[in-house]
Amino acid sequence: MNRTIRCVHCRCLFVPNPRAKTQQFCANKACQRARKARWQRAKMATDPDYRANQRDCQHRWQHQHPQYWREYRHKRADYRARNRLLQQHRDHKRRGRPLAQMDGLAPVTCIQPGMYHLIPVVGPHLAKMDVLSQKCHVIPITEPRLQQRT
Repeated sequence: MNRTIRCVHCRCLFVPNPRAKTQQFCANKACQRARKARWQRAKMATDPDYRANQRDCQHRWQHQHPQYWREYRHKRADYRARNRLLQQHRDHKRRGRPLAQMDGLAPVTCIQPGMYHLIPVVGPHLAKMDVLSQKCHVIPITEPRLQQRT
């Protein structure tokens, strides 16, 4: 009586080991890696002793290999570029504005100078027949520069 079940990770059908009553993952290497990762996440979330042991092991490894991350960043230009983009995103999210602006006098607007037609919208009608044409001049709003310390 070989019943088949679907692997939680790869969704392929497999015959579980009859001795493992709660088997959810097939024997595929990637699926076993996913099973172990799931177990570790659950263990880290529920067991403070395990979490402390893992943290101590990581600290010991970092002290034994102090140059690892410096060498990793030096060898991997793609990692550096991705990290810079992600850091800019984190900075922007945290501050609500860019970290530094190269040109403080640049207009911060998305409206371009030109001829615009202003159409009033009233009630269920999308537009009325009386369209007002208006030429718009964009005046950039500049923030006062901070005084430099001397």
